[in-house]
Amino acid sequence: MRGRHTLAIAVRAPAGDIQLQTEQLGALYQSRWMQVPFVRGVLGLWDSLSLGVRGLNYSARVANGEPGDLQRSSDWGSVVIGIGFALALFFLLPAGLSALVELWVPLGSWRANLLEGVLRLAILIGYMLLVGLLPEIARVFAYHGAEHKTINAFEAGAELVPERVAEFSLLHPRCGTAFLLILVVFSVLLFSLIGQQPLLVRLATRIAFIPVLAGVAYELLRFVARNFGHPLVRALAAPGLAMQRLTTREPDAEMLAVAIAAFECMRAGEAAAVGR
Repeated sequence: MRGRHTLAIAVRAPAGDIQLQTEQLGALYQSRWMQVPFVRGVLGLWDSLSLGVRGLNYSARVANGEPGDLQRSSDWGSVVIGIGFALALFFLLPAGLSALVELWVPLGSWRANLLEGVLRLAILIGYMLLVGLLPEIARVFAYHGAEHKTINAFEAGAELVPERVAEFSLLHPRCGTAFLLILVVFSVLLFSLIGQQPLLVRLATRIAFIPVLAGVAYELLRFVARNFGHPLVRALAAPGLAMQRLTTREPDAEMLAVAIAAFECMRAGEAAAVGR
């Protein structure tokens, strides 16, 4: 769980106890850059990737009985590898496949980019479905559901205990899964404006324009979250909420207890930071 000043991670250790790690976030999180529209989306994307990988690696170390904290230089290698894999699978591969189809069937700029967007979305959904079949990832998705339920319960003013938190929804309008869907849809519009290009130039633009896509997707996600009560906004958010069912699972009481512990630890860190 991340606040404005504090990151808190809770992990269920093999002995059954909950281990907590907290970290004071750097000055960037309180800087003006995090208030600048579109720029904050790019920073938020890097934040989610880096903190997510570090958190997963830390939990793996706890599961293996290894000592350590969130700060390990080897984790940054995992971040770079993860980003490279995502770029290749979700951006370069759909562009390459679309270019291959164009060798046989003339499509024109709009249809070619629409095909690329459909391929990107299909690869994204297929990837989520496949990795969700792995027991380890299914467990991660259950913890993702516990995170959503905890935040939904807090925002509703409910008591943060597993029995009460379990009653809340697995879905949340600020989820990163919805962010990915917005990014894919907007990529069709953006790349259609750029027009047709040679393959190497096309691949280069797919990488170069990721910050633009991330910035726009983040702002749209913020807009949806802030106006979620409006019927039209809820209708627009429905596809993103539906996609969250691919990346969440129903958590058990122990998972909810871990999510609540992380959230409460983060809140304590935020209160201490504000009080300084």
